[in-house]
Amino acid sequence: MSTKDATTSLAFEVVKTACSNCNLRELCLPIGLDADDLRKVDELVSTRRRLKRGDYLYRAGQGFESIYAVRSGFFKTDVLIEDGRDQVTGFQMTGELLGLDGISSEIHTCNAIALEDSEVCAIPFSHLEGLSRQIHTLQHHFHQVMSREIVRDHGVMMLLGTMRAEERLAAFLLNLSQRFKARGYSPAEFNLRMSRDEIGSYLGLKLETVSRAFSRFQDEGLLSVHQRKIRILNTAGLKKLMSHQRA
Repeated sequence: MSTKDATTSLAFEVVKTACSNCNLRELCLPIGLDADDLRKVDELVSTRRRLKRGDYLYRAGQGFESIYAVRSGFFKTDVLIEDGRDQVTGFQMTGELLGLDGISSEIHTCNAIALEDSEVCAIPFSHLEGLSRQIHTLQHHFHQVMSREIVRDHGVMMLLGTMRAEERLAAFLLNLSQRFKARGYSPAEFNLRMSRDEIGSYLGLKLETVSRAFSRFQDEGLLSVHQRKIRILNTAGLKKLMSHQRA
């Protein structure tokens, strides 16, 4: 190997960030994999894709091949409903998975769109299935991920079916807070990557209703809101709203 080739190879190895060295490892991968299993998992990641804000990761009707781990950035998923509007079905952040909607039918049932410049790791599902049969810890972890998605969907249905507008928004903000905290960010101060219109679509509320709820939360000292920057001032107050009590 020439000096130039050796230098290029070394540079590639230094730049390459494998799963085993990734800061998101504890969020995406099961604990307890040995070095050999970690190497096999590293090899699952076929490509990393960078997307600009507004880019589609995949579209409804597209054939399903891979699931995607969000390495950085923020996404929304949505579907086109009968009246021609886009219905937001979820928001995904760093360390979470996208593409699970395509597993059963092998066709994506929703669109996945970057809400900011983002990067994902593509994991071919056929390879993941094969490796999961070899590494039972990985199989168990993936089943946990699937279960978590089912629980989250059930939670959204409960949210839309039983809560008033202010309760829905409080639950949404508290959920975001918990997810940011799990990733090492501040649970009390964060930027909303989605618009109020997108929040309303997700929560089944009109834009004006979302805006009024934000204003009420500010007036009651629960939040400080500056454009898309949120600071939670009274977490207990938001939780009381969800339990049908006055803050």
